[in-house]
Amino acid sequence: MTRPNRKTRDMTHKLDRRPILRMNGIGNEILVVDLRGSDIVLAPEEARAIARQPGLKFDQLMALHDPCAGGADAALRIYNIDGSLSAACGNGTRCVAWALARDGGPEHLRLETDAGLVESWRAGEMLFTVDMGRPRLAWSEIPLARDVGDTSDVALEPRVEGAPARFCAVGMGNPHTVFFVADAGAVDLEKLGPLLERHPLFPERANISFAQILPHDEILLRVWERGTGATKACGSAACATLVAAARTFRTARRANIRLPGGDLLIHWRDDDHVHMTGPVEFEFETTLDPATFEGLAT
Repeated sequence: MTRPNRKTRDMTHKLDRRPILRMNGIGNEILVVDLRGSDIVLAPEEARAIARQPGLKFDQLMALHDPCAGGADAALRIYNIDGSLSAACGNGTRCVAWALARDGGPEHLRLETDAGLVESWRAGEMLFTVDMGRPRLAWSEIPLARDVGDTSDVALEPRVEGAPARFCAVGMGNPHTVFFVADAGAVDLEKLGPLLERHPLFPERANISFAQILPHDEILLRVWERGTGATKACGSAACATLVAAARTFRTARRANIRLPGGDLLIHWRDDDHVHMTGPVEFEFETTLDPATFEGLAT
């Protein structure tokens, strides 16, 4: 996706006239703001300022822009709560699909993202499917800092005290590491998450998942999300975990992923595309306080 041109900060006052939707995808806290038809591009410090407003703390902020190429309904810019950008967010994409369908948009949506063209469609009243595309399995595409050979079985070097010795690496538009453990609930996520996110093996940082295989192709999952922290749900992590489990013959290519916020059905299809299906919830609609950006450097 070609990024919109950054305009001067005097454009940001226009945001106080644009609705912001507060939603969630199985507990993943999402804001959706439609900036199409404008030149507004949020800077990282502005995204952080929005997150500080009462009731607007988010895991991801999904900003819609005019598409750069034909065939897409919108371009999508995804902010983590620390202001960093993410190329993919499955739970947020489902929220965007609902928001645009609510406003008379297409039931089958095509979005430009930094991970490529992403499609989403309605699977039920508040249920949506996202085609997350093909997983990246080569070390340079994920990316990792060096050639590690088989990315389904990577040694964690240097070691991190308390972390498993080996993991599976998968790219889903953003880098993921999946550690398979006997008891996901026993993992000290708040301690290990930030250490592993910034491990030297991950030049762009990484999303850190701890996965416990359950009977009948179910997986219990806890995620430390890059740029956000511990989350109730992470759609791209659920996709990466299913790919990792199938690559290592722990499950079939279709499984139910159980996250603290709810369940996602993930299917790694024969055409190599990963489909994610799950619910969305609309919480409220608001506009920004005009004082939101006061005190930010110009």
